[in-house]
Amino acid sequence: MPSDSRRQSPSSRRRSTEPGAQGTPQSRSPLHDEIIDRPAALELLKAVRAAIRTRNYSSRTEEAYLGWIRRFIVFHGKRHPARMGESEVRNFLNDLAVTRKVSASTQNQALSSLLFLYKDVLGRDVRWIWGIVRPKTPKRVPAVLSQEEARALLGAMDGVHWLMASLLYGAGLRLFECLGLRVKDVDQERRQITVRSGKGDRDRVTMLPESVRGALDEQLRKVESLHARDVADGVPVTLPDAYARKSPRAGFDLRWAYIFPSTAAAVDRETGERRRHHMHESVLQRAVKEAVGRAEIRKRATCHTLRHSFATHLLEAGYDIRTIQKLLGHRDVRTTMIYTHVAKKGVLGVLSPVDMLLKEHVLGAEWAA
Repeated sequence: MPSDSRRQSPSSRRRSTEPGAQGTPQSRSPLHDEIIDRPAALELLKAVRAAIRTRNYSSRTEEAYLGWIRRFIVFHGKRHPARMGESEVRNFLNDLAVTRKVSASTQNQALSSLLFLYKDVLGRDVRWIWGIVRPKTPKRVPAVLSQEEARALLGAMDGVHWLMASLLYGAGLRLFECLGLRVKDVDQERRQITVRSGKGDRDRVTMLPESVRGALDEQLRKVESLHARDVADGVPVTLPDAYARKSPRAGFDLRWAYIFPSTAAAVDRETGERRRHHMHESVLQRAVKEAVGRAEIRKRATCHTLRHSFATHLLEAGYDIRTIQKLLGHRDVRTTMIYTHVAKKGVLGVLSPVDMLLKEHVLGAEWAA
């Protein structure tokens, strides 16, 4: 007697092998189950990288998208994404949410990566992706240090780590904005720092704290000495891609040197050249974490906490919210408004009823006396 699979009509067999259709592996065609080999995988990732750079996305976005696309391919047994569809994307996202229990923002990042892969790289119609519900990202108030805690934290640091942490707190820099500072970005006379290609690929100007100028001068002298040795050894500094093509010799110009360079030159994976990059982010992250422990701060504080504290303490000092928005580089003032919830004035500026009672009791006792 013929098996059930042999009794299927040709049309039903075709439906079972369409990308994204449900069914057992035996019901799928070899085309659907085609395994992506190493050369094909490298070619796909190369196409993804080219599409990202054409759109001028940041290097961190490129790293994140490539990472999620790799995980998606491995999750489905290294099948080619072109042979998969809606059900595979949905299963992958469900696994992230249910099995791995990742945050809503992580799920959204994974979905955005796959949307980019199918729409902008593979050229697929992705209207089905809009049917996948994006998890709602919860609103969180930032952790903020008091001025006493900020003083204790910086007091537990020294050297270049103190200088970098002081810039995060004193100028409101993000971690990678601080690491990416170059000699040309600091204007000592105007006492200002120009942040190049910040979040959203936007430039902005922020203050240069007076209290760091001595340490900064010392660091710049060290950078000048290191750069002179690199030039003698033929080791340029890394440059933005577009500018590296326009002016390749700029890598030997002191103005382009990083203020916080790495301790050793590294080989560029694309060009094979030895270049000097900026310090790795983990160096300052570890230094801040250790300083939090030495200062016995009981809050969870990171490098970004110093930026939050910068904005909150300016707000508490009476500075205008629009001014703080410009210093932070926020596109929308509503992003800056989050700091009004953690300012020292209290929640929404309201005095607790129990504090009113105690205040009245104290005033009454003073009047009676």
